[in-house]
Amino acid sequence: MRLPDFLIIGAMKSGTTTLYAQLAAQSGIFMPSLKEPNFFSDDAVYAQGLGWYASLFEQAPESARIGEASTHYTKLPTFPETVARLAKAIPSPRLIYVLRDPVRRAVSQYLHEWSKRELSGDISSAFGAFPRLVEYSCYGKQIAPYVNAFGAGAIHLTSLERLRTSPAEELAAIGRHIGAAEPLAWQSDIAAQNTSGERWRRLPFQRTLVDNPVAEFARRRLVPKAIRTRVREARRVEVAPELPDKVRARIEAVFLEDRARLADMFPGHPVLREAYPFAAP
Repeated sequence: MRLPDFLIIGAMKSGTTTLYAQLAAQSGIFMPSLKEPNFFSDDAVYAQGLGWYASLFEQAPESARIGEASTHYTKLPTFPETVARLAKAIPSPRLIYVLRDPVRRAVSQYLHEWSKRELSGDISSAFGAFPRLVEYSCYGKQIAPYVNAFGAGAIHLTSLERLRTSPAEELAAIGRHIGAAEPLAWQSDIAAQNTSGERWRRLPFQRTLVDNPVAEFARRRLVPKAIRTRVREARRVEVAPELPDKVRARIEAVFLEDRARLADMFPGHPVLREAYPFAAP
């Protein structure tokens, strides 16, 4: 029964899907077709058992390094059992944690959940009503249990900013961290994945009225394509909403306090500069 050698553990909306796609395209690396298995985090998935999880990797070549990517693994306090479950199954994993400007990440999460109608209200009220928007950007808080369980050396910190400015160099560093047999090469023909420009606001009752075969068949038969396209484009989110200054100041203070915690674990790490443009030099 083969289990992963490495895991991308987050953070949500920080480029993990793009990194997953890049790793999946590499010779000597096996990533399952299911991104976000969320095995160690989600109770219902974990209940399916380690055999189910191992089945995701059955097609891996014998010599391949095996990985998976689940951003639920760094979503405290939503999924508190993750690290204990992981440590029990995989005592010495190699971990990759992708950060991003925590304010931008939180806004991107708001846009993601708002478009799926998982939260409601304007951006100002949402940041008061849904603490997870801020908590998932507290990277020091999220990574601390992994440092305690596996040591800081088991974790490769990177950032969306670094993957954008120096993709080849950063992918090579990730390859060394996970023990790839040969240098990894960035595939420039793989486009950035899951970008906000591809975000559409879901319709009310979309699952019932739109996302089913009968409705799709009727829509394609009865509604001209030009009208379908116009309706869809009208729901595209072109520009991310702006945070009010008062809300931004409040959450930046939280993130700066958490940044100090991250710096204690990873002193002098480049992401402390790259991902926190609002921090004092």
